[in-house]
Amino acid sequence: MKPGTTASIMRLIRTESFPTPFCPGCGHGILMGAILRAIDELISPAGDAERALYPTPFGMEDMVFVSGIGCGGWIPSPHFAADTLHVTHGRPVAFATGVKLYNPELKVVVIGGDGDIASIGGNHLIHGARRNLDMTVICANNGIYGMTGGQVTPTTPRGARTVTTPQGNPDRPFDLSRLVTAAGASYVARYSVFHVRQLIRTIKTALTHPGFAFVEAISGCPVQYGRRNAIDTPVEMLRYYQDHCISIARARVLPPEELEDKIVVGEFVR
Repeated sequence: MKPGTTASIMRLIRTESFPTPFCPGCGHGILMGAILRAIDELISPAGDAERALYPTPFGMEDMVFVSGIGCGGWIPSPHFAADTLHVTHGRPVAFATGVKLYNPELKVVVIGGDGDIASIGGNHLIHGARRNLDMTVICANNGIYGMTGGQVTPTTPRGARTVTTPQGNPDRPFDLSRLVTAAGASYVARYSVFHVRQLIRTIKTALTHPGFAFVEAISGCPVQYGRRNAIDTPVEMLRYYQDHCISIARARVLPPEELEDKIVVGEFVR
């Protein structure tokens, strides 16, 4: 089956679970599409060059998706036509570790938000990276607790307004990709949902990487984050990512003051 076609994508989803619960303009829908397209292209590689670049074939029947509580947790469950675990808040990496230990042959993928994975689940994240566990973790980072009212998270930018920081967040946020790099992950990359093709390629690399692979997907939340921070529409949020994301190579030659409001994207560890 030709990858990228409607029929090819439809075989990967539970059609009865659509439409999604995401708010209009939510970046998580874009991320969901990127994950599905990455899997689709891996299952049905387009030619020998693609097979050589991603030499580890697998199907949805070989995959287990683990997610926690929050908007990002709804990406795989109930939408993906695969085995899914929808677990307690902050614990998807811990549950995924148990799945992998029980059956090492499975392709284990964690998908969740920044509040779930980096706040209450932060210890599980860094220790999973430290142990270089063979799993893929995809963090849908929108910088806010979107589902529960718009509270501040460990990745909320300094100065950003949330329902719990109405005067602006006073704390320095985590740089998740650098945090996981320091913890020992063997593949780390970050792109925004504006960079769809790069995100798809990155997810394909992460899914075929033998070790702990971490993908940070910067995802827009117009309803909770955008309206409080003068980025009022989904289009404006995508334009913000277009204007503020810069490559790792470019970031290396810029002075620190020019990086203060930038989002560095690319592969940090490979």
